[in-house]
Amino acid sequence: MWADLWAFDFLQRALVAGCLVSLLCSVLSLFVLLKRMAFVGIGISHAALGGVSIGLLTGLNPMLSALVVCIGTALGIGAISRGGRLATDMAIGILTTGLMALGVVLVGFSDTYQGDLFSYLFGNILAVSSGQLMGLAVAAVLVLGFIWLFFKELLFATFDEEVAQVTGLPARALDYGLLVAMAITVVSAIAVVGLVLASAMLVIPAAIGTQLARNWRGVLLVSILSGLLAVVAGLSLSYYWDLASGGAIVLMLVAQFFVALVWRGITRLTTVPLLP
Repeated sequence: MWADLWAFDFLQRALVAGCLVSLLCSVLSLFVLLKRMAFVGIGISHAALGGVSIGLLTGLNPMLSALVVCIGTALGIGAISRGGRLATDMAIGILTTGLMALGVVLVGFSDTYQGDLFSYLFGNILAVSSGQLMGLAVAAVLVLGFIWLFFKELLFATFDEEVAQVTGLPARALDYGLLVAMAITVVSAIAVVGLVLASAMLVIPAAIGTQLARNWRGVLLVSILSGLLAVVAGLSLSYYWDLASGGAIVLMLVAQFFVALVWRGITRLTTVPLLP
């Protein structure tokens, strides 16, 4: 019976979309963890509301307008925080809350598209079209291609940016590239879990990995596997129990995190320390 579930075309598209976004978020989650950029991801996802609202009000593609706004927000956060005049968390708070407030204001200008706005807020993975799937595939190629090409450099700059700059590595450009990759990933995740929960997929996979792995390679592997498992389990539960798909996927991630947390606690208790 479970295998018959994936015979439906809309569920097949949802599964592919979920796996693409999960792979994007899980890989990027490693750098979000190492660079402590969780709040940046949350801020970018909140700023997306302004972009979506602009698109819906003006007749533009909401995902495209959200992408432009999110990339601008990410670059703005990087520029302000690197300028040294303002702390990163303050820059995030000012830019993202301002754009979110803009979105709220724009919503009040029209009542005709509030139903559409709901799907962007909370996601509608079961309604992913072939065109959206193609867009997600392009986003996956761009982001994963960037990370694959500059993986070692990104790790180097993440662990010691000053030394990386001294050795001639373009650490600042890599940092901006990572911010743009985060913006693209957040907008991609909107179709799966909505902009409200998009940041969760950037944070939780690596958090699970840190509980079960001892090095960054293990964290990356666990992040990817936990993300894919959450998509499959979340979609299955949402279909059989009539749950919101995006919420179910994120809840599966949260459940995995607590299981991993408990497992780590148990292994610590049962590990016998070596005698001196």
